[in-house]
Amino acid sequence: MPIRVVIADDQALVRAGLRMILSTEPGIDVVGEAVDGEQVLAICTDTRPDVVLMDVRMPGTDGMEATRRLSSLELPPRVLMLTTFDLDEVVYQALRAGASGFLLKDAPEERLITAVRVVADGGSLFAPSVTRRLIEEFARRAPPLPRPALSGLTEREVDVLEQIARGRSNAEISRGLCISENTVKTHVARILMKLDLRDRVQAVVVAYESGLVKPVFRS
Repeated sequence: MPIRVVIADDQALVRAGLRMILSTEPGIDVVGEAVDGEQVLAICTDTRPDVVLMDVRMPGTDGMEATRRLSSLELPPRVLMLTTFDLDEVVYQALRAGASGFLLKDAPEERLITAVRVVADGGSLFAPSVTRRLIEEFARRAPPLPRPALSGLTEREVDVLEQIARGRSNAEISRGLCISENTVKTHVARILMKLDLRDRVQAVVVAYESGLVKPVFRS
């Protein structure tokens, strides 16, 4: 099955350029274009794409709000945020909104195509080290969110979530907690399900913002 993509950007030239790049790639179909957040929401409801290329700044409902609203759909698409601004705060807001990746608009064609395939396959384009740095930086600026969000997790699931937030791989969690990798995978899947999260990146955000993991204060 081809990867179904919707392009959301208020600039016609940008949409045309993205469509031209993706349309020549085997296994990728562009099934819709939108000029603002409201339009992309309507198109996604009709076409059920796998991936949305979402401009951060659009008139009316912007990319961040559209991403948050898409995340509430029963079968939400993966969102790859596009921007001309490589700002930490924009990346962090994209993380919180539920995006699966972040890409500059001037990225090479090969990078764009790879990004679409990675997020469509369930991966993330936020490097773990960058993710932790951003989350620590912005989480320490505000008080933690209430902890009840984690109350549905078992003690072992909380342990695994903490390890995820510290950037541990499944193999490292397995060794550290003396459980099998398959058991780790099961715990991770249950954590994501119980907390209604899309991927491990969102789990890291929740771990920091709930206060489970404390930001490191650097001088």
